[in-house]
Order: sequence, then C-alpha cells, then structure tokens
Amino acid sequence: MTAKVSAHPEGEQDHSPVDRRGFLLGAAGTAAAGAMVALQPASPAAALVAGAARTTGAATTSMPAGAVVTASDSRYLDMMTGNNVRFVATPDYVRLISSARDAEAAVRTAVRTGKKVSVRSGGHCFADFVCNPEVEVILDLSTMTDVFYDPAMRAFAVEPGARLLAVYEKLFKGWGVTIPGGICYSVGVGGHIAGGGYGLLTRAHGLVVDHLYAVEVVTVDARNTVRTQVATRDSRGALGDLWWAHTGGGGGNFGIVTKYWFRSPGATGSNPSDLLVKAPSRVLVSALSFPWDQVGETEFRRLMTNWNEWHERYKDPGTPESHLSSLFNLSHKANGSLGMFTQIDADAPDAAGVLARFVAKITDGVNVSTAPMTAPSGELPPMPAFYETQEVSWMQATRTVGTNNPTITNPTSRGAHKSAYFKKGFTAEQLGVMWAQLTRPDFTNPDTMMVVFSFGGQVNAVAQDATANAQRDSIFKICLQTFWQDEAEDDFYLGWERETFEAMFAGSGGVPVPDEQVDGCYINYPDVDMADPARNRSGVPWSTLYYKGNYARLQRTKLEWDPTNFFTHSLGVELPEGADLP
Repeated sequence: MTAKVSAHPEGEQDHSPVDRRGFLLGAAGTAAAGAMVALQPASPAAALVAGAARTTGAATTSMPAGAVVTASDSRYLDMMTGNNVRFVATPDYVRLISSARDAEAAVRTAVRTGKKVSVRSGGHCFADFVCNPEVEVILDLSTMTDVFYDPAMRAFAVEPGARLLAVYEKLFKGWGVTIPGGICYSVGVGGHIAGGGYGLLTRAHGLVVDHLYAVEVVTVDARNTVRTQVATRDSRGALGDLWWAHTGGGGGNFGIVTKYWFRSPGATGSNPSDLLVKAPSRVLVSALSFPWDQVGETEFRRLMTNWNEWHERYKDPGTPESHLSSLFNLSHKANGSLGMFTQIDADAPDAAGVLARFVAKITDGVNVSTAPMTAPSGELPPMPAFYETQEVSWMQATRTVGTNNPTITNPTSRGAHKSAYFKKGFTAEQLGVMWAQLTRPDFTNPDTMMVVFSFGGQVNAVAQDATANAQRDSIFKICLQTFWQDEAEDDFYLGWERETFEAMFAGSGGVPVPDEQVDGCYINYPDVDMADPARNRSGVPWSTLYYKGNYARLQRTKLEWDPTNFFTHSLGVELPEGADLP
C-alpha cells in the first residue's frame, strides 16, 4: 500500500494499507547517462555501482521527459488524489518523471522556485503524505515501471512505479524468482519497499527489504545541490546509512527513490535464477467463511484464542509451519461473515498436514459451521472454489487474490486505517472490545474490518537494528479499516475507528506502545492520529511507535542526506533536535 505504501495488510499500504498495502512515497525511475553518482570509495561494491549507474541511462518509457500536467490538462483531475479520496491536493502542477535525470531536473526546479513537493508511485498512501492542501508540486513516478536483471549489479532492478502484480509476473516468468511482497495488485512498489513490504511469503522468506541490495536516490544537500546517489548493502558510512534508511524507514523522507535492486543475502554466482527468492511452483489454498449469524461472543472468543495460540507457538523461523500464512478478515457483522484465507507452499515439508492442522486448530471447539467464501471479504474476492483446499500454481493464486478487491480500489472510497504489531495474542479485554465494536447494531457498513495477518517466521530471524524496520518479534499484525463514500459521514466513521482502536489499547494511552504484548505500528499504514496528543495520550512519540530504537539513526541519516528538510510530510522523519537548517 510506499505509498505501503502498503498497504492493506502486507503491507497492501498504500502502505500503502495489508499488506497488505504500501504507501505512496518512494518514487520511480532510472538513472540517466551522465547522472552524478556518489560512491563510497572504500566500498567493495563501488565498481559494480559505477557500472550500474552507466547502464541505467536507457529509459524504457516512451513518455517525454519532464511532462508537466496543470489544471487545464485533462489528466489533472486524475492526479489530484490517490486511492483514498479523503486526501486531495490542488498542486500548481504534476511533474511526470521518466528517469533519474528527469527527477533531478524536477527537483532543481522545485528547489529554485521554493515549491513544496510530494512524491507518488502507486497512489495507495493511507494518509495525506502525497495529497494535501500544502502541496504545490506532485512528482509522479507511476509511469516508471521497468523490471529487469542488471548484470553489472548481479541484481534485479525494479523501478518504483511498477505495480506489485507486474513485478511478480516479470520476475516469475523471466527467472522463476520473486520478492515476498503484498497481495494488492495495484500497489506501487516505491512506497511498499521503502516502508518494509510484506505478504503471504513473508513468514517463509522475510520482508521485501530483507532482500534489498541497492537503492538509487535523488537527494538535495545543504547547498541545494541535487545529485543521484547509489547506495548498496555493502556501502559504509553515509551511503550505508542511506541504504539502511530505505529498508523500512518510510518513503518521502530522504530523497526520491528512482530504482531498487534486489539480491538475497548470501546469494552467489551470476545465474539470475539463483540470486533471489525462488517462487513456489504450486501452493495449497483454503478460503473459509464463518457466518455471523452463528457467531456469538463465546464462539468469537474461542476462534481468536485459537488464532492466538497457533501463532504464539509457531512464531519462529525454519519450521514447516513458517511456510504457512493466513489472512483473517474480521469483518463487521453488517458484512454477514468473517473470512479466512490461508496459503502454503505445496512443496514445503508436510505442507498438506500443516495446513490441515492449522484449520483444525483455528476451528477447534468453535460451534460454527464454516461455509464457502461466496462474497467479497475485505480485499479478498469471492473464492467459493477454495472451500475445499485446492492446489494451484503460485502465480494463479497470486492473480486470484490480488486482482479483484473492489473495496480497496473503489474510486469513490474514503478510508481510515490503523495498525498494530502483536508479540502475543489478543487479551480478553481486547477481544471484548473487538466483539462489541464489530457487532454494534448502530453501525451498518459492511466494508469495515480488522484484518489480522500472520507474521513472524523468517521476519523474526533478523535483528531489529539490521534494517530500519524494527518490529522483529511479532506473531501477527492488524490493520483496522473502514471505507465509505460520503464526506458528510467522515466524523461518524473516523469516530468508530478511533473508538475501537483506542479502547483496544486503553491501558497505554490509546496506542500500541511497544511492550511485552504489542510492538507499535507499521509505517506503510500511516496514521497521523499517532502524532496527535488528543489521540495518542501515551506520552510516547509517534516515531517510537513506528521506528522504536531505530529512529535516532534515521534522524542522523536525514541530517546527512536531506539537511534542508526538503522532503517532508505529516509523519516525516525529523531532523535531530538542535540541528541547524542551512
């Protein structure tokens, strides 16, 4: 859903929102021939980076460089907002970026004229990072969509305007590899990657950023000089910080991302098919519906307690169970049913047994007759054929899940989203809040749900300071979300969303302050309430909720690479206290 981002639960945000979704900020492009590339001379990857910089000048897009869209242009209306029409901008113009050189030119113009800019890749931001009344220029990288193998870098290059499904198709069909990203097909990878990125393969293979090898970024220094930088996993010093900041530090904070490269840690050789996550050949898929008319409070509590127990038991990496991921849509009672989608690599050890035992555990002692998923469930389309577990190709499953989510892609949709990581299962008090709010008789919106997404596994094999994404001890994460169309109903729906979330975390000031049970929030599901003392009454800053102990290094990186605070938004990484603006 970068612009998650996101994210949906994947870290869908645009995040953005699961995701699901990744959010909008992070951008797209290729480095143009002759672009200035800052290299760390001591880095062993310097020669490779220099080679990559020379080979990325041939942009594959046919769009003219520097295309400008103003209010008189027929394209302008489409570019004033993203997927969430709560957030609208009326920029002086939208600049369509076609390369890193083009991005440099666009930034130089904005710097010279003092324009406030924002950056968009896929349009899935859950907050106002891209579209808000202060924005004077939107730098739109959505047409930068190339995906290719770069032999100079021994890595797969992905332009951040590429949509997730297109990335999966290109990597899979070309080389049989993939990245463990989100399920929403239309999320732009720019923000999705910058915020961390996760999906149905994450328990087996980690976050998307765990496979990030290099990043290309257009930056503005203290003298307002605009340059293109390439930072790799092997970089040290300031360039090493720049790479690290893009492994979960969020988009729109340090510069304009114009390319990502992927190579899995420890991958060797020059055969592209050996350098990234092997995509499953086939998967086992289950889709179950739990009719609300059979679910009383006792059944609901038992169902979620079973969910808690399975995920607490199988949180570690390297087990047969780490190949299984499930997405449980706890839809409001107005929807008619709860929906659970589960997938496992069919070639993983004892895959059929793991899946059968999972379903048996979740339904154990629950006096509810499961049914086929005949209606949409949140982001998920109807999937009645998977009531009985089916084996299909991984790519077919990815298309099925990702390409039919009318709730998320409704062009009139207004949405509210909140997130939390859980290190232990829901408490009895939290289940009480969830039950009460999901069955409220005065609330009749069927497009309302708490998405609970399996987490942990290989994610938890990485140290929390190894990447900017600090949440490395979780078992599942949630995205509480509701969608509506009428602006006049904003207060009602935002009120329900806030009341539910704040009651769940009443003991910590209405937000998931990292402790023994929860672990903060996901930046690809950004929520400006976390920075509002009226909503976040914990006394813990929003930055701790999203970044925990990694925030100080993100601030130092901000000072190194964006000392004038040119790139900023409502939850932007702040310069260190006491830093003097140039």
